[in-house]
Amino acid sequence: MEGKILYFDTPGKINTDSALMAVRQRADELKIKQIVLASTHGYTAKRAAEVFQGRKVDIIAVSICAGFDEEGWTMSRGEREELESRGIKVITGLHSLGDDVSEAFMESAPNRVVRETLYRFCQGMKVAVEVSLMAADAGVLDVSCEVIAVGGTNEGADTAIVLKPAYTRRFKDIEIREIIAKPRSRG
Repeated sequence: MEGKILYFDTPGKINTDSALMAVRQRADELKIKQIVLASTHGYTAKRAAEVFQGRKVDIIAVSICAGFDEEGWTMSRGEREELESRGIKVITGLHSLGDDVSEAFMESAPNRVVRETLYRFCQGMKVAVEVSLMAADAGVLDVSCEVIAVGGTNEGADTAIVLKPAYTRRFKDIEIREIIAKPRSRG
């Protein structure tokens, strides 16, 4: 089998539409019906809904927990309601790969090691894996089927992967099967 990876010269929001178009093409080819993506305030989720309009695909937007409200990273009630009115499932949770109690006590917590390893690819790779774990743990992702997970660097989407998801507690069962898109550098 041969595949194609879309590489971006720079990371970030500017790549969102191109990344999502590549996701749509690969989802069509593989008949994948679940797209999970990071969406802090709804931009990426709304763009995905537009790109997948008319297709029978579940879009799952993952936002960050209330503990990051001071940073301005939490989704408002209005933003959530707008996404849900478009048929997008929205879940909010604690990062699966960090920011938990172990971070306060261990310099090399296992989740930090995994997170830093994924960062070697790019920030979006870490985010894509993490949102798939968070969605699985929330019970909105069918872990028996391949999914496409989408992440990005700071804002928007610049990374997409095909994976066999797993619950966080079964992390070693996750399989990254394909890279659809990613930036060439971490910026």
